Amino acid sequence: MTTTAVLIVGAGPTGLTLACTLARAGVPVRIVDKSPEFHDGSRGKGLNQRSREVLADLGMGEDFTAAGNPRLTLRKYRGGAVIADHTPQEDAVPTPDVPYATGLWIPQWRTEEILRAKLASYGIRVELGTEVAEFTQDESGVTAALADGRRVRAAYLVGCDGARGMVRKALGLAFDGETAPELALVGDVEVEGGLDRGYWHQWIDEDGAVLLCPLPGTERWQLQSSPERDAEGRYEEPSLEVFQRQLDRHARIPGLRLSNPGWLSTYRVNVRMAERFRVGRVFLAGDAAHVHSIAGGLGMNTGIQDGYNLGWKLALVAGGLAGEGLLETYEEERLPVAAWTLKTTNERLRAVMEGMRKAGVGTEAGFSRDLTTLGVGYGWSSLAWGGRAAGERAPDAPCRDAATGEPVRLFEVFAGPRFTLLGFGPRSAQALARVSEACGDLVRTCLIDGGGEGLVDPDGHAWRAYGMAGREEPAADGPAADGEGGAGGLVLVRPDNHIAWTAAVDRGAEVVDRLERLGR
Repeated sequence: MTTTAVLIVGAGPTGLTLACTLARAGVPVRIVDKSPEFHDGSRGKGLNQRSREVLADLGMGEDFTAAGNPRLTLRKYRGGAVIADHTPQEDAVPTPDVPYATGLWIPQWRTEEILRAKLASYGIRVELGTEVAEFTQDESGVTAALADGRRVRAAYLVGCDGARGMVRKALGLAFDGETAPELALVGDVEVEGGLDRGYWHQWIDEDGAVLLCPLPGTERWQLQSSPERDAEGRYEEPSLEVFQRQLDRHARIPGLRLSNPGWLSTYRVNVRMAERFRVGRVFLAGDAAHVHSIAGGLGMNTGIQDGYNLGWKLALVAGGLAGEGLLETYEEERLPVAAWTLKTTNERLRAVMEGMRKAGVGTEAGFSRDLTTLGVGYGWSSLAWGGRAAGERAPDAPCRDAATGEPVRLFEVFAGPRFTLLGFGPRSAQALARVSEACGDLVRTCLIDGGGEGLVDPDGHAWRAYGMAGREEPAADGPAADGEGGAGGLVLVRPDNHIAWTAAVDRGAEVVDRLERLGR
């Protein structure tokens, strides 16, 4: 029998994000997948703004930016003729508090490839062809029996093995919801005939549709199509021939030929959620916990954010910096988010289906600001300890190092598996020192506009983003005030960049008390 702190079952984006979060914190982790080889299908093809922030925090921001496409124009056809073009978030630009103005178009296999490379940098690799046949748990851990007869003992096990995975089924948890009767086809192909890769081509007619989306960094396209039935009315299996017939029927472009098929599949819209996300020392994340409509592209993103939320909590508990009670907040926080995701994607799917009845309307009918998930917070959580914006996402802000003048963003300060206590103004320095001494490795401190140390906020972006009062605004032709005389305040930011607590500068003892309770 081998041992580890956390055993992750399933090596998709959810499991890989969780593994990277744990590995960064130095937590022993194994990640296994029953597939004999890595998937090469596009499947989920977009990262939203919040997932980009998560992956940047884990040290992969530049890798994903280089691999993806931030903007793609949707070209809509009717009867084979171009009707309209639409570029979602065409005018969106980064702001001081939101560094990523758009999401990224990127095939899921490439997302997984980047995550695996980061995980390998910690000396951890996915164990392919490794199936968990069964597991048992007791008060101190989980024992997993592998299909080849080996056994693994772990403090915790996390099922990231998808909607059909064994972990949820072995726990006996209900997966209530519904499955749509309609079938759709999807696959990855190459296209001969000079189709412009600057567009997501959407041929939408009253009797069916074909969509071809270019996959960045490849010669391939993801093709989505309405199904084809045989003479008896049965659905045809996905094949290059079926795809070609559907393309010919709707695109009506001579010489446009599909070739070199890769991943080919079918899907039905499933809307289901597990009744619980935790049973003892076993957790569920991603599709193993919830599935929903593809409208809005939240599937992969919600899984990535599940893994990130669970990861920092497991890391603190496994590292002895927090007690078992912290793990209760995973289900407390993510189950309501999953319920919101099911509701939101249902609404977006209805919007798409209604919109596409009109010529010139395509999948953009399902887009909304909610889909960035920048607004997803945990205001109801027991980790929302009070004050302004407790539970909400912590905003970014450009600052400068007080000693060197070098630019530093708050997101750079937050990176890593610890809490961060921001102190605004010189009067917060005493509280920061007290917390740093009492809490050690659990928290880092950062003084903003404290006079000579920490960070300087020359344009006041951080003060405004966190609702801090008392700072003098910089003169139009002069330097910013350094916070002298300002009221300032304290903001405690969780390891996943959500606000835990906001308070006045004289309440450092309460920060210590709150953090010490995590260890109980």
